[in-house]
Formats: sequence, C-alpha cells, structure tokens
Amino acid sequence: MENFFNYITKPLNYDEVDIWFRSHNIVNEKLELFFDFSYSLTLIIVDTYLGGDLEKNESLVDMSDEDTLNHFNWCWKRNIENFQKEGLIINEDGDHYEYFRDFFSEIFYKHKEEKVRKSIGDFFVQMFDRKTPFTKSDLDVILTIYKSIDTNMVTIY
Repeated sequence: MENFFNYITKPLNYDEVDIWFRSHNIVNEKLELFFDFSYSLTLIIVDTYLGGDLEKNESLVDMSDEDTLNHFNWCWKRNIENFQKEGLIINEDGDHYEYFRDFFSEIFYKHKEEKVRKSIGDFFVQMFDRKTPFTKSDLDVILTIYKSIDTNMVTIY
C-alpha cells in the first residue's frame, strides 16, 4: 500500500524526471506538440458540447451514449483536420483515439460534477508542464499519451 501511495503522491526530483524523459526518448518539442493536440481537443469538446451548461451545471440537451460518442468523434476528426492543416498528419484510428475517447467518456461526458468537467484543460496544462513536480503516476500518463500519439503520427512537413 505504501508503494502505491508513493506512486501517486510522491514528487520526483528534477534529475530523476530528466533521466526518465531521456530514457523513454521523450523529445520536448514533441511533448509540447502533443500537449497542443490534447488541449485543442479539450477546447473543441468543451466549446461545442450541447449536453449542458458548464457554468450553470444544467442540461440543455439530453444526450445518449451514442450522442456523446458522435460528439466526441466529430471533435476528434475536427482536431485531426486542424493539425493536418498545419502539416501534422495523425491517424484518425489507433490507440491514441481509444485513450482519449475513454478519457473523455469517463471524465467529461459521464461526470456529473461541473468542477471536474471544467478542470480537464487545467489537467493537461499541469500534466505537460515540465516545471511542475511529477509523480511516477504522472509520468506513466505522459508516456501513454506521448507514445500513443507518436506512433500514430504519419509525418511532419
């Protein structure tokens, strides 16, 4: 239990984090790019969501699971297209899609607390900020996002 507690709460020192990033071949420029991708997707989802007013926490439209999946898919495709316009080609399908679909399903679409739903953008800001202390758990999340997008990136031109 103590190991698990340390895994999710104990911040690592900067040197440990730096070694970890280098050992996993994480490039800062790509890390920033993948933050932009994650954050942009969040903004599209929040800005176009019809299922409720995040400020007033009231439902505007009753959205089924199928509706929320369709909304996510529309947002996903729009984000992919926006990055494609900038010369970054990312596959639409793959483990990156599954990760973000599941993440937003649980943390945004199904979550009832306005505070949690509104904090997703802040989550990505903190998660990708190299100046923020990281736990081992944080680094695992970063690695999952980084590797899943990186393996589904076709080319940069």
